[in-house]
Amino acid sequence: MYDTEIVRRLETVRTEHRDLDAAIDALLATGTSDQLQVARLKKRKLMLRDEIAQLEDQLIPDIIA
Repeated sequence: MYDTEIVRRLETVRTEHRDLDAAIDALLATGTSDQLQVARLKKRKLMLRDEIAQLEDQLIPDIIA
C-alpha cells in the first residue's frame, strides 16, 4: 500500500471509530439499550483501534537503534 492510500484508509477508519463511539454513547444514554448490540459495537470499535495502530505503524519508517 502506498502512503497516500494508507493515510486515506486511516482517515476513514478514524472517522468510523469516532462514529461508533458516538453511537455507543447514544445507546447508553437512552437507558433502554440492547446490551448485545452495545457489546458488538464495542468489539468493532476495538478492531478499528487495532487497525488504526497497524496503519500508523506502516506510516512510521523502521529505525534501527
